[in-house]
Amino acid sequence: FQAVMPLTGFLIGERFEKYISMIAPWVAFGLLSLIGLNMIREALSPEEDLSPGFDIKTMFMMAVATSIDALAVGITFVAVPVKVLKAGNLANVIIAVTVIGVITFIISAAGVGIGSVFGDRYKSGSEIMGGTILIFIGFRSLITFLDRSQTLADSDTIFGMLIPLIGTLSGSAVIYAKKQRFSDDIRMILAGCASGIMFSIAVWGMIEPAIGGLGKADTNGIIPVTVCFCLGVMIQILFDRIVPHTHIYSDITEGPESRLSPDIKVMLTEVIHHIPEGIALGAIYAAHFMKTEWIPSSVAVVLAIAIAFQNVPEAICVSFPIREKGTGAGKAFFMGVVSGVPIPLLGVVTVVIVVLFSGSLPYIMAVAGGALIYTTIEEIPHIASYKDNDKGTLAFAAGFAAVMLLIFLKISG
Repeated sequence: FQAVMPLTGFLIGERFEKYISMIAPWVAFGLLSLIGLNMIREALSPEEDLSPGFDIKTMFMMAVATSIDALAVGITFVAVPVKVLKAGNLANVIIAVTVIGVITFIISAAGVGIGSVFGDRYKSGSEIMGGTILIFIGFRSLITFLDRSQTLADSDTIFGMLIPLIGTLSGSAVIYAKKQRFSDDIRMILAGCASGIMFSIAVWGMIEPAIGGLGKADTNGIIPVTVCFCLGVMIQILFDRIVPHTHIYSDITEGPESRLSPDIKVMLTEVIHHIPEGIALGAIYAAHFMKTEWIPSSVAVVLAIAIAFQNVPEAICVSFPIREKGTGAGKAFFMGVVSGVPIPLLGVVTVVIVVLFSGSLPYIMAVAGGALIYTTIEEIPHIASYKDNDKGTLAFAAGFAAVMLLIFLKISG
């Protein structure tokens, strides 16, 4: 398909270029999202082990969906002729698509080999990652099409989306360096610091700038910010109600009854927590890209690094409980990493939405702020349930103060 689609695109490009270019990204997004969501659903289903794998129909849909971009590439061959040899245009296109097909085959074969090794070992975790990747590819196809301002071509934006994953990877990798669980004191310090960072991001990185930004537009900013703040809280409550998950610090399970494995429920807790972080990251980098006057560009890097730092203890608190339940270190690490995927995914989506609808920035920031504060406050009672939580409280204050100081130093600088 990766070889046939560009050739097909070239052959029909002259006549239908306009229509195919408009439809292809939406088709790719729809098909890949459908397949990806189905993979995640099967991974989370208790009957997941009974699934024999992909049938021919699913494989065909996946092949078409992942190669629709190649169809668009073929269309571009009409406008930008390929010149490999001193021959006709069609001959050069055939050579080009042959090279594309061979390279794709080699990479796909390598992927099959890697999947055969890790797929059985990590089972549901690998399916969740695979489904997420397919959805991300679909989003990328659609967002690239919609992103007429070329936001995603900005290297700072792409790098900023990936910074939090460094924290997630680092925190998850600690499981290889430390075999035994952390003491309660260390856990409280880690949890308190992460909560303080998140709370400070919500207040000083989202809500306060949103009020100021609306004030710049001669609007009474506090009222719409309050409404959007409450909306963010309600969205997070909704996720709490519809997604089964287990709180890491208290082992309390919330959401509808489910036969999901304890590992998945622990991971889903952090997935829920990372949703507002992804929106916040995307909003601040959209402001950076648009050079918004009321948010200095340097603040984007500060918030990305702050999210990365607070992702370290959060990833630790995912991987270690999973490991303690008898799961292998590799799978525990993998689940910790997967829990951080929503941040760049939602970050990219938010960036494009804000750039397309620039007036939405302060409102989206207020929504993210409300969701972040709800998520943080929800965990505080679980942290406070420990007898000696002074260290956690001090760590909360330190995390809050550090982010506040960095933000205002960047603003004043």
